[in-house]
Amino acid sequence: MGKVQLIATATFGLEAVVAREVKSLGYEDVTVENGKVIFTADESAICRANLWLRSADRVLLKVGEFKALTFDELFEKTKALPWGDIIPENAIFPVNGKSINSKLSSVPDCQAIVKKAVVEKMKQKYKKEWFEESGATYSIEVALLKDMATLTIDTTGAGLHKRGYRTLSNKAPLKETLAAALIMLSYWNPDRVLIDPFCGSGTIPIEAALIGKNIAPGMNRNFASEEWGMVSKELWRNARKETHDLAQYDRPLRIYGSDVDGDVLSIARYHAREAGVDEDVHFQKLGVADLRSRFDYGCIITNPPYGERIGEREEVEELYKTMGKVFGQMDTWSKYVITSHDGFEQLFGKKADRRRKLYNGRLECQYYQYQGPRPPRREE
Repeated sequence: MGKVQLIATATFGLEAVVAREVKSLGYEDVTVENGKVIFTADESAICRANLWLRSADRVLLKVGEFKALTFDELFEKTKALPWGDIIPENAIFPVNGKSINSKLSSVPDCQAIVKKAVVEKMKQKYKKEWFEESGATYSIEVALLKDMATLTIDTTGAGLHKRGYRTLSNKAPLKETLAAALIMLSYWNPDRVLIDPFCGSGTIPIEAALIGKNIAPGMNRNFASEEWGMVSKELWRNARKETHDLAQYDRPLRIYGSDVDGDVLSIARYHAREAGVDEDVHFQKLGVADLRSRFDYGCIITNPPYGERIGEREEVEELYKTMGKVFGQMDTWSKYVITSHDGFEQLFGKKADRRRKLYNGRLECQYYQYQGPRPPRREE
């Protein structure tokens, strides 16, 4: 295929983080739009982007883009795209859709028309009338925004937050992609201590350990495009070999997670073992009021309770006041807190140095960033 155009989709507010990740993989032709980062690269980028991107939701192969004001226009312009060069004759190719501020607002109709147009193109290519759809999956999406239709195929499969280590569930877990982004938006680096005093099932500490050891988040899972004929097995082998070659398994880290819930900590420890970082992350049953550290210049990165449920708000507000007192005593530390509670700064007792609007699921949140002093050149 030569060059391909890929779209790394992103949760609102994380586009710049994803773009930085894409550039760090060596791809320079990068465009940032709401909810997505578009880049042009060779076919190996399909493998490398899926394996390495920590904060993106998924990687889509862009097939075409055009204006569509009528269903006829959508059909003809979709049919004109090179589907037969990408999709084999035995492929499973479901069509999903979405439409925002567009004349073609009926998503089921748009999906049906795109499916019909792809089938017609494949009839021309393969000289047959019926396709059994028994092979690899090529999930097509038609996305309409202000009458512009973007046609893509999902290269990822299960979303990129599915790293493979979080097999036990707990209430309201933080997505792995968001946890990784919170870390990458902080001043933490692998030489500094990291503490999450509301670690829950361990997502922030585990993602920090993967970042600290440069372990690719997709190393231990499979992707939809691994079954595609157009992406050779050799490209996937080389990309996976690169993940092993670049991992720094022996790098020492100081990462701590604590929580008042002992049951959830057993889940965190299990997940750390599944991720292969159980020797790098230390979990402890501890209330935030008792948080202390003998280290200086560390980072607290945490996702505390928000008080969204009825009856929890007052308890959470007292908790934020306690956090303000305890974190305030750790005056050389940088602190990063995500919450949907709009009175956080007042309760915490200090205005953040920076705020960033992010979404945790459907909840609009603020990421409050308190920057501590820079550590001396040689840190103990």
